[in-house]
Amino acid sequence: MFQNRAEALALALPAAVFATLVFLLPVAILLSEGFRAGGGWTLSAYADFFSQTLNRTVFLRSFRLGLEVTAVSAVVGYAAAFAIVNLPANGKGRIIGLVTLPLMISPVARTYAWIVILGRTGIVNQAITGLGLSAEPLRLLFTETAVFIGLLQLFLPLMILSLISALENMPRDAIPAARVLGANWFQVFWKVVLPLTREGLVIGGTLVFTGSLTAYITPAVLGGSKVLMLETLMYQQVSVANNFISASVIAFILIVMSFAANILLKRIATARNRR
Repeated sequence: MFQNRAEALALALPAAVFATLVFLLPVAILLSEGFRAGGGWTLSAYADFFSQTLNRTVFLRSFRLGLEVTAVSAVVGYAAAFAIVNLPANGKGRIIGLVTLPLMISPVARTYAWIVILGRTGIVNQAITGLGLSAEPLRLLFTETAVFIGLLQLFLPLMILSLISALENMPRDAIPAARVLGANWFQVFWKVVLPLTREGLVIGGTLVFTGSLTAYITPAVLGGSKVLMLETLMYQQVSVANNFISASVIAFILIVMSFAANILLKRIATARNRR
């Protein structure tokens, strides 16, 4: 397309400069705050952060919920993707449209809808009290369960779409061949489907895990101050405590966890494929 590399670099230079000035430079300045506490380069801010029980609890909760949402998304996503891939062309298009539809709706609206469903006078509590399962409405909002449900609903479509793409690129005769050779359905999935769709799982898992870690609206609305996550804690540190050093530490932790998740998923997928 280009006569030489210099021409291609010249065309890419404006975009690279814009991204550096608008995104990379501000992020670098923010992250450097956590290493410049006390006037010099030090890790004392990170030691102070993890020395507090609340911060450790929030960190472990965010990590655990991210893993739980990713794991459940993978299980549900594979089942949904298999069903969608095996549909006729017309039905497949309609179902994929329904899966994609939530992504076109604002996360704010999607999150606030759960208040109508999980609130004290919401649909779930009305059903529970109406069936006589409980004399009083249950406390469903501002719990880890509510945050988990909200995050799962928010990011599950990304996992399903990633796995649909991977399954459609898988050889059509792979599963029938494995069945003919005597493999049961578990062996077919573990030894055939999973290795052949590892790229889709890595992409979907990265999107879901990092999204669950960095989402703000859903934990803030459904968890409130009772179920703090790293992103809501970072907001409090900036807006309430005016502690930019602690916010910088949290931002760096979120970035490292996001990159680590992607690298770990790739290595697990590669190791599994080699075996």
